[in-house]
Parts: sequence; C-alpha cells; structure tokens
Amino acid sequence: MTLITVAVLLFIILFILRRGLPVLSFEFLTSNPVDMGKSGGIFSTAVGTVALTALAVLIAAPLGVGTAIYLTEYTWGGPVTRVIRFGAECLAGIPSIIFGLFGFILFVTKLRFGWSILSGGLTLAFMLLPTIIRTSEEAIKSVPAEYRKVSFSLGSTKWQTVTRVVLPSALPGIVTGIVLSIGRSIGETAATIFTAGSALRLPTSIFSSSRTMAVHFYILAREGISMQNAYGTAAVLIIAILTINILTYYLMNRFIRKYS
Repeated sequence: MTLITVAVLLFIILFILRRGLPVLSFEFLTSNPVDMGKSGGIFSTAVGTVALTALAVLIAAPLGVGTAIYLTEYTWGGPVTRVIRFGAECLAGIPSIIFGLFGFILFVTKLRFGWSILSGGLTLAFMLLPTIIRTSEEAIKSVPAEYRKVSFSLGSTKWQTVTRVVLPSALPGIVTGIVLSIGRSIGETAATIFTAGSALRLPTSIFSSSRTMAVHFYILAREGISMQNAYGTAAVLIIAILTINILTYYLMNRFIRKYS
C-alpha cells in the first residue's frame, strides 16, 4: 500500500513538472500577470503567497506552541484542558471553505479589514492552529520525564525547565508541525479566495488584496485562461514546498546531531 501511495504521488509530481518546467524562466518568475494571467508571470502572486503564509505562521506558531506547553506542562486533564483539546479537534475537521466563510464574515465585513493579506493571514492562522497544537503537544509529551526531574533536582524553576530542557528536546517535532502548516498554507485556495481576494497587482501592505499562487493556478485552470501558465504556477508551488521541506529537515537533522 505504501509503495502504491508513493508511486501515485511521484506520478502526479512528475506529470506536473513535465508540463510546468518548460514554462519556467526568469521573466516568468519576475514579471506580473498580464491580461488576467493569459500572459506574463507570477511575481505578484508569489509575493502574496509568501506574505500570507508568513503572517499566518507568525500568528499561529506562538499561539499553537504556547497552547501545547500549557496543555502538557501546566494542566492535569481538567475541564479546561478537555475543552481546549475538543476545540482543536473540531477545528481540524472543519472544511477549509467554512474557514473561508468565517473569515469573510468576521474579518472582511464585521471588522472591515476588507479582502486583504491581514484577513487571509488571520483566517489561515485559525486553520493552522490544530496542526501546530497537536504536533507540538505530542513532541513535548515524548520528552522523557527524567529530563524534567534532573532539571528540578538542580534547582531549576518550572519555566526554566520548560524553556531550557523540554522545548529544545521537542524542537524537531514542533518544527515538523510548523513545516506541515506552511505546506498547507501555501496550497490553500478556498479560505484565501474569500478573505485575501484575487487581485493581480503587487501587494504593498497587509491591507492590500492579493492572489496567492494556488488561487492563481485554480483560476487559470478553471476558467481555461492559460493551461500553460497554470502548469508553470503548479510547478513553482511543488518546487517551493519540496524545497522548504528538504531544507527544514536538513537543518533539523543538523540541530539534532549537534545537541544530541
């Protein structure tokens, strides 16, 4: 079963790269879309994707890791803990289009942020929270209890033990959760199209509307505007996600070898 899954995944990646790589050029990567994406490049959509993902991760990562620390180190399974875990599990099962409608109603209309990177980033942050909380929680739980006992026996406080012993040991698992979240954020369409919009101009602030590469690919393919540029955009998306994953795991392994 594993081999079949890997084979299907490789087939999809190779199919897209075979169609998309011939489209890629310096001009395609550094020029803005022209004529609704029929010609030109993807520069403004790439900037929008990076800005939206960075904002979402900057909001979700501290909240998610902080919640995981609270659940594992400062509570003992009380009602509040159960409510937080139940809430995280419910959020993980909600379809992304529901997040998009939620973000549209709350951030775009009620708070009047409009279709903007801020609205999209806040909405994506809600989507990423369950993944970061659960992976960080499991990573912190996997740290042996003996580490904490030794730290306390040396006179360390609870906070010193958490920040200097537990978190460094759990860092690989926490980083894995954040990387998974980045991949999901880059490839998200339903939530971002309702909140960040689909403007093709280069965003100049977090209040600018922007189109991500995933939304750009979706619109180009669905409307039949340019399948050639759609495959080029998809190839860039795949290369970006693979690069982030490979680079992160390389740095993480170096960190583990250095401190193990």
